[in-house]
Amino acid sequence: HVQLVESGGGSFQAGGSLTLSCVISGFNSDTFSMGWFRQRLGMQREGVAALDSDGRLSVVDSLRGRVTISVSNTKDVLNLRMFFLEPEDTAIYSCALGRKPLRSQDGLMMLDFEYLGLGTQVTVS
Repeated sequence: HVQLVESGGGSFQAGGSLTLSCVISGFNSDTFSMGWFRQRLGMQREGVAALDSDGRLSVVDSLRGRVTISVSNTKDVLNLRMFFLEPEDTAIYSCALGRKPLRSQDGLMMLDFEYLGLGTQVTVS
């Protein structure tokens, strides 16, 4: 079965950077989309960044310039790097995976995930 295991969370200083990783196992599909969501306390889950098997990348407008997303050549480790951290970046970050490429809707790239990891806590102060 498919498993997503995130790591790299912790406590960080504002202005610093972090790298989150998601190890993917049990997934086998020629087409896919994968990405990161976050949920801040008291707020809805929001997309952070995503990529797909067609080579497309998407980063939410509010984080553009502070976030990069990448996947290993073997497509089993998904990384997220964030720079110039702010206290508002404090959240649970989860990786997500779907069998279809990203979908365009109202000018946004949507990740229709089938699998979502348990998440890793990031605290910025």
